[in-house]
Amino acid sequence: MRKLLYIFICAALLCGCATPAAETAPTQTATEETLMTTVPETTAQTVPETTAPPDPIRELLDHMTLEERVGQLFLARYPQTGALEDLRKYHLAGYILFAVDLEGKTPEDVKGQLEGLQEAAHVPLLIAVDEEGGTVTRVSCFPAFREVPFRSPRAYFREGGMEAVLAAEEEKALLLRGLGINVNMGPVADMAWDAGSFIYQRSLGQDALTTGQFVGGTVEVYSRHSLGSVLKHFPGYGGNGDTHTGAALDRRSLGTLEAGDLIPFRMGIEAGCGAVMVSHNTVTALDPDLPASLSPQVYRYLRQELGFEGVTVTDDLAMGAIGAHFAPGEAAVQAVLAGSDLLCCSDYAIQYEAVLAAVLEGRISIDRLNEAVTRVLEWKQALGLI
Repeated sequence: MRKLLYIFICAALLCGCATPAAETAPTQTATEETLMTTVPETTAQTVPETTAPPDPIRELLDHMTLEERVGQLFLARYPQTGALEDLRKYHLAGYILFAVDLEGKTPEDVKGQLEGLQEAAHVPLLIAVDEEGGTVTRVSCFPAFREVPFRSPRAYFREGGMEAVLAAEEEKALLLRGLGINVNMGPVADMAWDAGSFIYQRSLGQDALTTGQFVGGTVEVYSRHSLGSVLKHFPGYGGNGDTHTGAALDRRSLGTLEAGDLIPFRMGIEAGCGAVMVSHNTVTALDPDLPASLSPQVYRYLRQELGFEGVTVTDDLAMGAIGAHFAPGEAAVQAVLAGSDLLCCSDYAIQYEAVLAAVLEGRISIDRLNEAVTRVLEWKQALGLI
């Protein structure tokens, strides 16, 4: 700074060179003396770096091949043979277990089996089950894991209210995490009033606000135990038929859905759920043509209107409502294009190849692929896997 000021003064003095030396010399001397006494010495300081700390998810994604990224879109049905080989071949995000995969095994067997899978995986795995209670139990149906199966949330609520329901969910979380399972495909956020409805026995059987309290409370219980929660089946089954066997058409208005079925989903999202499963129902208020799981409008509503930022998951793409109209590979491609981040599937070998081809051909953009994979990896990070 002192040098710059000195140059400035010298320049100013040169501009006045026509003035007699006798008049300019004292002025120059006085000015220099003033500067020498008023301009302090400065000490060089090190400016702290402002570079953000490394983002582990970004770094992991950057080091993944295209094939590895595509594999992270698949939550695959656990195969009867070749689970380790398929894990390496398709780079799967994880496996979902069914009762047949646990039958005849002890807790120690299952823990060892799942530890072996995790050790073989390049990216830690989501290991999921459907342990709703009542008619859907994959683990507690065997005495080796629990003396009696979990009852349905409906039954627990009828006998002991919300306290009994959430106590059962706490026990589920402890049981599953103790086995190495890190995702339960629940809670069921659907509401149904007709005893003949497909989803009736699996629903809480209460009004929207009470159902929302169950959903939000369950999400919080699971979060305390680092167990992933999956709200299902968006935007709500209601009284619709079973999409396992065929198409289901829901003609209810959006106002009706928003005043009822969507409330539990909203409350579960606000509680911090990691994933939402999208059903195969065709919901005409959102999209009159496509099943919800393949509809961009449904995913857009979930993101923009409900503010969900986590992982979107399809129901199994092998179910009748999808299989009757779409080949397995094309169904998977359409789901990713619509906005699904994770495909729950039995036909993963076919579907992996179809999605990979769609990426290579440019049908599925790299941005869409990276967006989905990033959400899956962030969910794994939130569960303490990464």
